Amino acid sequence: MINTYDEALAFIHGRTKFKKIPTLKRMRRFLDELGAPDKHVNAIHIAGTNGKGSTLAFLRNLFQAEGKTVGSFTSPFLIKFNERISVDGVGISDDEILRLTQEIYPTIAKLDAELPEGGPTEFEIVTAMMFKYFAEGHADIVLIEVGLGGLYDSTNVIIPKVSVITSIGWDHMHILGDTLPKIAFQKAGIIKPGVPVVVGGVDPEPLKVIVNLAEQKQSPIQILGQNFKVNDRGEHNWVQQFDFSSADFQLHDLKTALIGDYQTHNAALAIQAYIDYHQLTKRSVDVRNIQKGIAATRWAGRFEKISAKPTIVLDGAHNISAVSLIVDTLQNDFPQGHIYILMGILADKQADKMVDKMATVQNASIILTQFAGPGKRLAANPEKLESQLKTQPENVSAIDDWQDAIRELRRKLAPDDMLLITGSLYFISDARKFLLNADHNFK
Repeated sequence: MINTYDEALAFIHGRTKFKKIPTLKRMRRFLDELGAPDKHVNAIHIAGTNGKGSTLAFLRNLFQAEGKTVGSFTSPFLIKFNERISVDGVGISDDEILRLTQEIYPTIAKLDAELPEGGPTEFEIVTAMMFKYFAEGHADIVLIEVGLGGLYDSTNVIIPKVSVITSIGWDHMHILGDTLPKIAFQKAGIIKPGVPVVVGGVDPEPLKVIVNLAEQKQSPIQILGQNFKVNDRGEHNWVQQFDFSSADFQLHDLKTALIGDYQTHNAALAIQAYIDYHQLTKRSVDVRNIQKGIAATRWAGRFEKISAKPTIVLDGAHNISAVSLIVDTLQNDFPQGHIYILMGILADKQADKMVDKMATVQNASIILTQFAGPGKRLAANPEKLESQLKTQPENVSAIDDWQDAIRELRRKLAPDDMLLITGSLYFISDARKFLLNADHNFK
């Protein structure tokens, strides 16, 4: 029996991660055994290679600005497991995690005994906990982030009010496919018949796949750059400014603390999804709530300035698409001073391509490092990674111990310089804890 929070986590994390054959049948059976809690959740569903977390954060703040209680389901967590199921941005309590695990445990045991492939996976269990919790009425609306892909993701049992596809890029190709149209097909699997879908900046070929699926399912589609637009006004004093326009709304001088042109695109997706939701539920939109919600949005680990003197920034750019966006931001908004970029990347990512791309930043030094990956997943070895680089750039070096690297680089920073710590979200989580305890670590 599971009697403590730690035992609950050990049980959840001890489950299998994947099954050989992707299917939603096991998840549907699991939820039906629990009384189909997903059918009692008022949701917006968010898929995409990058931008899911930020889009969700903007949406949460938009709804909170009008007084709604907002549930969220996100992954992975940055500091503590409980963050994955949150209310108004605060992870649920240890007691709730224990209660939910205890309540669904008998059903898991039953499915373990009855199903030939075994019972639910780790992610299916956490998803079921989320649906069960929010079906109890803890939030007015729930923002659900896809774990991986879309079509066979365990969250995809939900029939949401609005679906959002933020971006299509290269990630998890061994599971989702080796071309962008194949990846787009998996992500577009969240589109449900008649449910409006909002789509971000997607290249023409994968976009064609998404549009075709939306047409087949008679789902109204709104595409960034076509049906609604964002005009980026650039960054000033760590505030990004932009305008939003659609057929019904013209919003000027919106401000966000999330830095980068790509963040204004995520904000625009959130605004459009927010508008669609209100039109569906026949409620009017108060523009002041949009301004307030966008300005209030924060998202830990996304170009997050964690220290001002010296300037230290954290960003979980964990795939090649995200690195490309970071490179654009650094070149457009931070041409002054020197940028020290400390990278810790999982070995199963396109690590060499990520470093080669980052090394194109003119005023930067790249320092590769190592960290403890989650479970059996390993971090890329810094020296081996350095030797694999195509261009053999001169501005790349390696320091094995990431804590030593932070201490060393921190001492080098001049007033106009920046230390950017980036790569795997697991690495960012470790670095964030270390830096928040900086008084202890830097004495």
